[in-house]
Amino acid sequence: MRVLLVEDDDAIAEPLVAGLTREGLRVERVATGQAALDAPSADVVLLDLGLPDLDGLEVCRQLRARSAVPIIVITARGEEVDRVVGLELGADDYLVKPFGFRELLARIRAVNRRAAATSPTGPIRVGDLEIDLRSRRVTMDGAEVDLTRKEFDLLALLATDPGALRTRQEILESVWDAHWYGPTKTLDVHVAALRRKLGDPAVIETVRGVGFRLRA
Repeated sequence: MRVLLVEDDDAIAEPLVAGLTREGLRVERVATGQAALDAPSADVVLLDLGLPDLDGLEVCRQLRARSAVPIIVITARGEEVDRVVGLELGADDYLVKPFGFRELLARIRAVNRRAAATSPTGPIRVGDLEIDLRSRRVTMDGAEVDLTRKEFDLLALLATDPGALRTRQEILESVWDAHWYGPTKTLDVHVAALRRKLGDPAVIETVRGVGFRLRA
């Protein structure tokens, strides 16, 4: 697994590089946001927010705009607003310093498993619905549907196994954050938006008190 570590503090970066390398990961470390944007593609990005040239949130936004690479923010910014903004801009997980090395390693493996589970092998077709994971495009009855990032991720998760029930907690942990503790109402809002945009309220079925499934 190739890891891109974006961290300008040598005291933090050097032990991380050594530890991850001992675990068999190939690590490239850069110290600026621009270097992160110029770096070769990786399997996972560990991104500090306090960079000397660009704000880490802007780096996160640009990385996500061009790639589906899993991004784990590692930062001293622990306020809820920072977590929310980071996750909404495309981060897959958010870890506040100081953190344990074993926890970081577990988070890396978790986001990598989730990415592998949804890696594109071709468009997913469910009835009149087609989801292209590679290009992140969705069409319904041949017409393209404009979705936000979270709406697409939610739909893609349900579409990986049409007809299978996904619990509310499973969806929140997979699409939002592995340690989500915000309001679950956000899931209902996104499901309602998906139903409206797809033009068929029955395409996503609700199992009351449990979760949701994509109609097979």
